[in-house]
Amino acid sequence: MRTAKKKGASSDNKKRMKNDTTTSTTNDVDMDIDIDVTGDNLPDNDSYDFKFSQCFGDKTDIVVTEADIITSVEFDHTGEFLATGDKGGRVVLFQRNNVDVPETSTSVSSKHNCEYKFLTEFQSHDAEFDYLKSLEIEEKINQIKWLKPIQKSHFLLSTNDKTIKLWKIYEKNIRLVSQNNNILPDSTTTHNSGSKHSESVILSLQNLKLPQMSKHDTIIAATPKRIYSNAHTYHINSISNNSDQETFLSADDLRINLWNLNIPNQSFNIVDIKPANMEELTEVITCAEFHPINCNYFMYSSSKGTVKLCDMRINSLCDNYSNTSSNTKIFEEYINPINHNFFTEITSSISDIKFSPNGRYIVSRDYLTVKIWDINMNNKPIQTINVHDQLKERLSDTYENDAIFDKFEVNFNGKSNSLITGTYNSQFMIYPDVLRPENSKSTQPDEIVLQADKTAFRNKSHSHTNSNTSNNVVKDWGDDIDFKKSILHFSWHPRENSIAVAATNNLFIFSAL
Repeated sequence: MRTAKKKGASSDNKKRMKNDTTTSTTNDVDMDIDIDVTGDNLPDNDSYDFKFSQCFGDKTDIVVTEADIITSVEFDHTGEFLATGDKGGRVVLFQRNNVDVPETSTSVSSKHNCEYKFLTEFQSHDAEFDYLKSLEIEEKINQIKWLKPIQKSHFLLSTNDKTIKLWKIYEKNIRLVSQNNNILPDSTTTHNSGSKHSESVILSLQNLKLPQMSKHDTIIAATPKRIYSNAHTYHINSISNNSDQETFLSADDLRINLWNLNIPNQSFNIVDIKPANMEELTEVITCAEFHPINCNYFMYSSSKGTVKLCDMRINSLCDNYSNTSSNTKIFEEYINPINHNFFTEITSSISDIKFSPNGRYIVSRDYLTVKIWDINMNNKPIQTINVHDQLKERLSDTYENDAIFDKFEVNFNGKSNSLITGTYNSQFMIYPDVLRPENSKSTQPDEIVLQADKTAFRNKSHSHTNSNTSNNVVKDWGDDIDFKKSILHFSWHPRENSIAVAATNNLFIFSAL
């Protein structure tokens, strides 16, 4: 393996390039992955009647501060904790509110609802300036990933454009001295002369007391345990922790590095697509993720609309692009050149990829579609969902206002059978049971459209009087599209049908419990 290189130039994230294939030596090793999809052990709650549950943030119509805009949302592996990051470099943590409410209560906050309470907030990253390159480094949190807890401490990785930090979150007891050998009050004696004077009582050995510490308060503390820096020349777009709980990867526009959690000063370069001549650059890396079960597999996507699945057991450098190569499997759908236009290279750039929790499927999101792939079938997706059909005739407008470069995320639910992704007008879509045989054969599966704005409050108030009231809205925009109200970041609870959605500076919780 090669150590990560430290120098280079800044990247242009808006470049969308044409294909550049490279052949490599081949090994006869089968990359098909056997996945056991029967052991999910998740509760059988298939209700998708999502209702608004909570909202954190300022709900008034005021000017939104840029630093308060949420840029990352992530549940932990149990769903007990929820983390958000913002453009101001802050990380805010929430904990599940497990207060039991009697079943006879008519309160919306029943014990079956998904509600969270504020836990703590800390400054993860600060703005920096690279004097050698005359480059300002933003404090914006690009991604947050939870690690498995150790005893009563929780750990998470957070990253901005250049630096990754490992944080330890734990309960810290504040103790104060409750008992000490203070000087006793002065005793006043009267001498024969009638004069009074004070003299301190000298403590005897029997009167000496050991100082006692007592618990005064308990706070939630966050401490940076490791700082992984100086390994990326270009902006970090994604991080992903491995299932072995010992390593993680970080990806920028041209390289992917492999780290050991305990070694912050060294990383190994496992993908490097930087050409010798930068004028020959044809694509950039947009996202990368480890397989949730098999620690030797990872995948990354490119601005060309391809997804590459790599096996680290074959080669130390996993950037061979040939489909005949045994350590890289390419997932790419053929597009007839007749259908190409000026915007094709931009809209085909993949903004997010995810493995399903059971490791069987891959989902990718570009500007216009969501594609689902079987991990053992890379010639075509098993399902393609057109999420922005109504924008195909307005791509010139989205190009002028830069909305066409918005990076929408996509996510599986815990049972690996449903999807969520976002769109404009503060709306997001849920595709329930999208992998059922009848849905995979249809051109457009069932779609649930929800809205993360003030209408959610109104729908909640109506639901008190009418239990049949639905929060679903109609995605029929016409010419009324607010491109500034985009839903880019969200997370699906790993064990139930509850969703956390970031809408500018607000965090919405929707639940189907």
